[in-house]
Amino acid sequence: MVKQGPDTPDKDELAERREQITENPDAKKDAWAQTLADMDALADELEAEGWTTVTLRAGDTATKGLDSNDDPADDDDVQYGIVHVVPDNDAEEFADVFREDGFPVYDVYRAEVDGRVFFVTELRDPETKTAIFIAGNFLRHYAQPLVETAVEHGTLYTHVQRLDKTHLGSFEHDGYEKFFPEADRVVAEN
Repeated sequence: MVKQGPDTPDKDELAERREQITENPDAKKDAWAQTLADMDALADELEAEGWTTVTLRAGDTATKGLDSNDDPADDDDVQYGIVHVVPDNDAEEFADVFREDGFPVYDVYRAEVDGRVFFVTELRDPETKTAIFIAGNFLRHYAQPLVETAVEHGTLYTHVQRLDKTHLGSFEHDGYEKFFPEADRVVAEN
């Protein structure tokens, strides 16, 4: 028996996830392979210009909104945003270049295949000429709570952590439109 908690999916959600994974698996594999190839090409371009780059391939990416009881102003532990889980070897590379006050420039490259968003987040620190690229993907319909939270607060966060939930670093983005270009329309319709 699986213990249910606030972040544990129920039986119906697990069945839906299994169905999503098995529907058109070749298209999803191709989209993921293209996402990784695009990330590597972007990193290569900056390296050719003398930048130091780190590429992270998230083993899992989740979108986390806020519950109605959560208030980020009241609780430093409340985090919303896109959460990337990275393997240990990527975590070490990330830790070597991460600066809490760095990476003020970001861009997002995204594509959607069968309701799944495949994307690369590019984070740049012009002062040190360092860039971090994070590739991830998630089911779009699970992002609705995050989209609503981002629109309400006007910001979005990217979090990087290990599988054991060790927090490695976060980035605050001054907008959400690059991640969710349709956010304002979607929230207005609901």
